[in-house]
Amino acid sequence: MDPLMPPPVRRISLDAPPTVVEPPANGNGAGAGAGRARAGAEPSPHAVERMRCEGVTIAYGPKIAVNRVDLSIRQGEVLALIGPSGCGKTTLLRSLNRLTELTPSAARGGRIALDGEDLDAIEVTELRTRVSMVFQQPNPFPMSVFDNVAYALREGASRRPRKPALAEPVERALRRAGLWDEVKDNLEHPALRLSGGQQQRLCIARSLAAQPEVLLMDEPCSALDPVSTTTIERLILELREQIAVVIVTHNLQQAQRVADRVAFMYLGELVEQGTSDEIFRAPRAPRTRDYVGGAFG
Repeated sequence: MDPLMPPPVRRISLDAPPTVVEPPANGNGAGAGAGRARAGAEPSPHAVERMRCEGVTIAYGPKIAVNRVDLSIRQGEVLALIGPSGCGKTTLLRSLNRLTELTPSAARGGRIALDGEDLDAIEVTELRTRVSMVFQQPNPFPMSVFDNVAYALREGASRRPRKPALAEPVERALRRAGLWDEVKDNLEHPALRLSGGQQQRLCIARSLAAQPEVLLMDEPCSALDPVSTTTIERLILELREQIAVVIVTHNLQQAQRVADRVAFMYLGELVEQGTSDEIFRAPRAPRTRDYVGGAFG
């Protein structure tokens, strides 16, 4: 090749429908290589299924955003949803506690079950207590640190509990979120005075206060600095033994650090799912290889 000539351009067609591959033969995506990309972390050998998606399709008017997705969500594992913007990751995530239906034009087909019970048969307030959500931007309420965490406890109680009765569960939630030592002397201070990383952990504590079975996280570190990101990633790995965790992330390095299983989505399709090693080291679908290899995003 002429050294003065530029290298050839690698052309990738992104218009054609993606090739979808079946899940690994072991059926659960929890092969022996799971978690090796994450130093010092091993997935639970006793992962328990908490949610299941069967043929889930979501449309906004005539536009299909998620197309016939089958997926299992387990306690003892972190599941990362990856893929380019607009591929349906967040729509699928929001459907897991029925937030998608707040959009008037949205319609869902297929079945989503929580502990074997159809989501549509669960009262929505109860569902969102059992399947909690942490959003991309920290959204603490304009009240004290204590009252932010206590809010979930008060809303879920049949009778409004008094503040002394809330002290222990509030402390427990803040400890689980790794925030207690930083705020224990300032519980009555406005939550909006906290740093961005602290606010996000406060939102996680608020979600954990109701003791959910599943925690959904939509790019929880995208607005945070590296130190805060490391703290939250460490927290995610600790939580996965207690609850099922699903995280949407555009950061492939983050997915490798925290995820036991990874599901790659493109154009609304679940193209491929498997362990972190299988997706990042030996993907089977051509589109997955291109995406994790950095050819597009």
